[in-house]
Amino acid sequence: MSFLEYFSLFMSVILGGGVAFYFKQSNQKILKTILSFSGAYIFGITILHFLPSVFNGPDPHIGLYILVGFLIQLVLEQMSLGIEHGHIHVAHSKKNRMAVQVMVGLCVHAFIEGLPLGKYATLMAHDHVHEGNHLLMSIILHKAPAAFALVVLLLLSKFKQLNVVLCMFLFAMMSPLGSLLGEQLTIDAETIRKLLAVVVGSFLHIATTIIFETEGSEHHHFSPIKMLAILIGMGLALLTM
Repeated sequence: MSFLEYFSLFMSVILGGGVAFYFKQSNQKILKTILSFSGAYIFGITILHFLPSVFNGPDPHIGLYILVGFLIQLVLEQMSLGIEHGHIHVAHSKKNRMAVQVMVGLCVHAFIEGLPLGKYATLMAHDHVHEGNHLLMSIILHKAPAAFALVVLLLLSKFKQLNVVLCMFLFAMMSPLGSLLGEQLTIDAETIRKLLAVVVGSFLHIATTIIFETEGSEHHHFSPIKMLAILIGMGLALLTM
């Protein structure tokens, strides 16, 4: 990856988390709308680009890696409490334990999805596809709201601002570090494809959770604004074809 791509990946977290220092907790509707857009875009890109690339190899059992990625995300969500989906669970905050639990879950998730990013261009070249780095864009789009939710959670849990900033920078470094490691490793196209399949499983969990998150606890209903955000996100994914 180029320096600009690494920088964009890092800054998506810094900008998303930085906005949270000035954002009012009462404006949750804006966050939900942004999440709906990003979830729909990630879902669209996964279906249109990642799945065809994953199933374009000779391994007939590649679907197992997608299931592994889905299950890994289920486990990590128990640690991060769904913050990678933009959820904020202030009522369950218990300072030190909460901080460690959330940061470990988010950082492991970010590092794993960064691994195939360093070799994504190689896989696309192997498949004779010459397009933009959709994986990078997908990670950026869901890292920013995740960083936002993380910072809001820590601030509402009465953590010192310096500690919040340090947590944000640590989280920002994980995907670039995973990508850097993946770029340095000598791995063939099929191994990259398997790593991407694991990330695809994770993306499917994240995107569907965001999209099908109900507006209320009792009724399965999409507001017109949320529906519009979903349609725009999927429409943008279609335009990348």
